[in-house]
Amino acid sequence: MTDEQVEPAEHAAEGAVEDLRIAAFWQAARGHVGMGKMDQVLGGTADDVVPPPSWSYGDDAEAQELLDRVLDGRKTATALAVAELEQVGLEIPRVGDLSIVVDGSGDPRALLRTTEVEVVPFDQVTAEHATAEAEGDGSLESWRAQHEASWRRVLGEAFSPSLDVMLERFELVYPTVGPTPAVD
Repeated sequence: MTDEQVEPAEHAAEGAVEDLRIAAFWQAARGHVGMGKMDQVLGGTADDVVPPPSWSYGDDAEAQELLDRVLDGRKTATALAVAELEQVGLEIPRVGDLSIVVDGSGDPRALLRTTEVEVVPFDQVTAEHATAEAEGDGSLESWRAQHEASWRRVLGEAFSPSLDVMLERFELVYPTVGPTPAVD
């Protein structure tokens, strides 16, 4: 057997473990959004059983720092270039959408609910939004410098001050206090 034949099975096993972690986290967290309370009487629905999409800020120290800021309540917003979303085939979130944030190891750590979505040109992002993102020193100048550099790397010449940016505000639904509880 060659390495090429073994590797897909290894990736499948890793994916299965991650899926189980996400499913267990969703089972523990879904009651915090009012789902699953009547399963015993009425049966579950797909929305109750199927976990929301999961994602991460990345797998480096900065990504862990961003996740920690979400968990301690300092970070309540994020931003993505609309062109970046289109490149990876994702849609703009809608108010009420749920998502699970995983850490760099793939462990689910937070359930978020989108509370506000707005698309504005890059040069119209406000200081209030920059502060809510809790990145860098929290200033609009720092936010613009960091995001421009990042989007120039990703989008190249497609970046401009009029670039459409999706601004998302969210609330931490689970865990509500302290570190993420262990899930069995």
